[in-house]
Amino acid sequence: MALKDQVSELITPALQQAGYFLEDVNIVSPGQHRIVTVIVDGESALNLDQVTVASKLVSELMDEAPFMGETPFTLEVTSPGIDRPLTLPRHFAKNVTRLLKVTKSDGTVITGRIRSNTDADVTLEVVEKKESKDVAVALTDIKRAVVEIEFNRKDEN
Repeated sequence: MALKDQVSELITPALQQAGYFLEDVNIVSPGQHRIVTVIVDGESALNLDQVTVASKLVSELMDEAPFMGETPFTLEVTSPGIDRPLTLPRHFAKNVTRLLKVTKSDGTVITGRIRSNTDADVTLEVVEKKESKDVAVALTDIKRAVVEIEFNRKDEN
């Protein structure tokens, strides 16, 4: 079993019990040292205190893991960045009201505000020619979906 899979298998139960989701594990080995990056997420955006809790959980498990061997490693625990693609229904739910750029499998690009989602699709409010309409996009039709950064967004009241 690959080291990434062993790490994932080890830490997933503890993270889930604490209310977090394991998004990804990346391991790089520059020379005689490993850098293990663990990306965790929650139902809502994680704050620094939550990332610290997750980091302590992961660190304790990794320090005792026999499969890590004698090779020294640096552990980095982080939350997903704003540029990370949305891939799961919970990613879309967490970002309701945010502006999303969707590239469909056929190459079509749709930009709209997330109105709602289900396990099968996401509904976007798309504004064209000063008229808005809701467009449902099946998750299976999405090649890539990323949140668009808005610096001057006016909050909805």
